[in-house]
Amino acid sequence: MAAIIPSAGGGGGGGRFRRRHYAPIADINVTPMVDVMLVLLVIFMITAPLLQVGVPVDLPKTTAQQVGGKDEPLVVSVNAKDEIFLGETKYEPDELASKLKAVHDEKPDQRVFIRGDKSINYGRMMQVMGIVIDSGFRQLGLLGEQAESAPASPAARQPAPRR
Repeated sequence: MAAIIPSAGGGGGGGRFRRRHYAPIADINVTPMVDVMLVLLVIFMITAPLLQVGVPVDLPKTTAQQVGGKDEPLVVSVNAKDEIFLGETKYEPDELASKLKAVHDEKPDQRVFIRGDKSINYGRMMQVMGIVIDSGFRQLGLLGEQAESAPASPAARQPAPRR
């Protein structure tokens, strides 16, 4: 009986000029996809703060829920210098009225949001709201910043009795 001893080359011919066969790998390489997703995440994190409506306004805090909608609303802003803006364009009150009437003629069901700095006069906000309503818009909202925590219960807000 003869014993079969495998050669060091793993096959005939000594293995020195042996042809190597590579099989394709059927696994998905997710590393490039993860790299692309991380780059996109960084890009969106950098650009998201820049997409806010243009005029800087110090909004009052509120605990009300956000209002959702399907289309982009018009945003009328009143900043701390008592200037009125439609989007990022500054208008005088009479110019704003004519511009809003033109927009209302095109889109009568358009929503309008008003952003007012918390330091401006209440009468000025009422004047701007009057301009918007007189222009024909009926879907009107006031914007504010979300408060950090929920307000205390009514019993907790009452002052302590004096002794």
